[in-house]
Amino acid sequence: MTPPLSAGDVDVDPDRAGELIDAGEVELVDVREPYEWDAGRIAGARHIAVQQLAAEAASLDRERPILFYCRTGSRSAMAAEAFRRAGYDAYNLDGGLIEWTRRGHPLEPEGGTIADH
Repeated sequence: MTPPLSAGDVDVDPDRAGELIDAGEVELVDVREPYEWDAGRIAGARHIAVQQLAAEAASLDRERPILFYCRTGSRSAMAAEAFRRAGYDAYNLDGGLIEWTRRGHPLEPEGGTIADH
């Protein structure tokens, strides 16, 4: 059993995030633009572009940790902080997809890439 996330720290290390994702212990939300999502993403993620988060907030489970991610971790950090202020158990993938892939974690579809801005 993977230990729970630390409520005090909003940033989650990519290797720890991989364990949590594999164990199904977090709801994974990609906050990037549609063209970025299409280029490559983490398997099992749900796509909600950052501009749509407020409108989609009610569709996210308040009882389950949410792990947001983006390209570098800046948009997703803002999302995680905003959702925490609203009472969600929200976290940010530290370093975003750049760090995720640098650590050797995969993207989907096969051959997926990280889109530039």
